[in-house]
Amino acid sequence: MKNHYDFLVIGSGIAGLSYALQVAEYGSTAIITKKEATESSTNYAQGGIASVMSSMDSFDAHLADTLNAGAGLCHQDVVERIIKIGPECIRRLAELGVEFTLNKEGSELSLGREGGHSFNRVVHAADLTGREIERALLQSCRDHKNISIFADHIAADLISFRGPSGLCCGGAYIYDPEKDRRLILTASITMLATGGVGQVYRYTTNPRIATGDGIAMAYRAGAAVANLEFMQFHPTTLSLVGRPTFLISEAVRGEGGVLRSSDGTAFMEKYHPMKDLAPRDIVARAIDTELKKSGDETVFLDIRHISAQHIKSRFPNIYISCLESGIDITRDLIPVVPAAHYMCGGVVTDINGRSDIERLFVCGETACTGMHGANRLASNSLLEAVATARFAADESISEFLSNPPLLPQKLEFPHPTDVAKPQERVLLSHNRRELKRLMWDHVGIVRSTYRLQEAVERMSLIKGSVDRYFTTHALSYPSIELRNMVSVAELIIKSALSRKESRGLHYIVDFPQTDDIHWKKDTILRKEISF
Repeated sequence: MKNHYDFLVIGSGIAGLSYALQVAEYGSTAIITKKEATESSTNYAQGGIASVMSSMDSFDAHLADTLNAGAGLCHQDVVERIIKIGPECIRRLAELGVEFTLNKEGSELSLGREGGHSFNRVVHAADLTGREIERALLQSCRDHKNISIFADHIAADLISFRGPSGLCCGGAYIYDPEKDRRLILTASITMLATGGVGQVYRYTTNPRIATGDGIAMAYRAGAAVANLEFMQFHPTTLSLVGRPTFLISEAVRGEGGVLRSSDGTAFMEKYHPMKDLAPRDIVARAIDTELKKSGDETVFLDIRHISAQHIKSRFPNIYISCLESGIDITRDLIPVVPAAHYMCGGVVTDINGRSDIERLFVCGETACTGMHGANRLASNSLLEAVATARFAADESISEFLSNPPLLPQKLEFPHPTDVAKPQERVLLSHNRRELKRLMWDHVGIVRSTYRLQEAVERMSLIKGSVDRYFTTHALSYPSIELRNMVSVAELIIKSALSRKESRGLHYIVDFPQTDDIHWKKDTILRKEISF
């Protein structure tokens, strides 16, 4: 097996796979993916990709909607460039075999509408857009002679060192749990595209692998991270006792779905002029407020007034999944609650995916390009992922062709070998559950300084326990994940405490107003590194 690749990609969502397909034309490419290759946030994405595809729409309108949702923190130049390349990204995905849904006549793309959008511009593949994109991209990667996919492997840390011009990345330390072996994979260029952090919360729409690995590894290596206080909670996930959380796409409200309290009252008109199509942060806080007032466990999404035929055609997966749980959405109200969904912050990069560590690129939800600001506009995430993957690929190829590999003289796996075999794993599962509950109760949709300070103290105890286990036991998949979850949770809490205002997804009762004079800026954190 090779131990050096021209390009190393950690993650197999839309960003990582799109990037890999492009750079593989110029050199050997390895994709490291946890669990199955298809287990990613991309695969869970139901809504679609926002792009201007209609003559009724315009780039200016899409820009305005994005900036409005972003609550003053979007980087306008980044938003403009990504939006303008949107139609080309859609065409490229179609060329790769993605089968988007067409209109009734079959002549044009069917365009949905979601919260915060002023026009129908969400390109979709029924209600399983992410799965369809993943299928096409993954097949193309599997067919490519220059791409090797390492499924069921997990990156433990980046290979970072002091280069001639500062911090540099030369690949990653990889653990293969199936064979219990450690791999040191060096690379000329490393791409982090590990997805989000939703698993640090008790309720999330994210897959189990979304443990913030990329953000944690990059921060430990010395990269700056930003805006981690802006965790987007999806307003509507199916809530049934004994059933796993299941996303009810925002597109359901885009098709006319109405949120109601347990007494049948449609309540969103009290909170925003766009009612049920208000931006996600508004809707999530509204639901949180209604639940706290009523004491109920859920609110309800009502689409019974829409024709059953249309519902089954537009949302086949949601219809079938709810039916399996005993709910016929054509006749029954859907019980819903918010859940952690998308991290708007991440590793600081420019629009081309460059981090402040040389040879380390970051894309997708792991990155903070400035596209989303303080609140992501629905369906802009897949657009950003495929657009920035393209920009990053162009930049990486240029870097690769212009410069020889830059690697440290001596490499040694950073985790000791003379330690105990994994035991007392109850400690890992207990700490994971405690962390998730702590983040949900103390660092959730509505925050307070008191609860955040409490979270700092309690997280310190969890961190101590996790660190002791990690350094005294042999590597294991759960211990690597939990170490990363603790790192990211601490960063989220620190970021939330530092922002003394409410903006976008960050609402803190002690500072309920937005303060543009002091806080219209990114929250940036960086670990001091010494070699």
